[in-house]
Amino acid sequence: MKITLILSAFSLFMASCAMHKNPSNGSFNNLNNRTMTNISSMHEATKPVSAKPIFKGQEGTVAALQIKKDGLLDKHITKVEALLVCVAGEVVFENEKGFKQTLTNGDFVKIEPLVMHWVKGVQDSQLLLIK
Repeated sequence: MKITLILSAFSLFMASCAMHKNPSNGSFNNLNNRTMTNISSMHEATKPVSAKPIFKGQEGTVAALQIKKDGLLDKHITKVEALLVCVAGEVVFENEKGFKQTLTNGDFVKIEPLVMHWVKGVQDSQLLLIK
């Protein structure tokens, strides 16, 4: 339920941003006097894998991830259910149960708690991790 609400809120936010996009320069206008930034600008260009927290709410968090081509977010687990959304690029998500999914722009996968998983960059990629 929480993941569905977060995904719905994220979809509404992205739709709102798309309506305010300035086609002449590709940037977003300042919405409600809040500073906007692009998740790709949060990461060092030379790091193969980078994660930066971008939002902490009462019930969850969002992190911006960058995985470069051939970069590997090594095997790890999460204690809570999570959602991995590919914003740009292409990655392959795998887990210890044999599940394997390629994610490209707009694709997402639910991450099970307490299941070992990892992510490999096929192309330079930007992702959002919602917990």
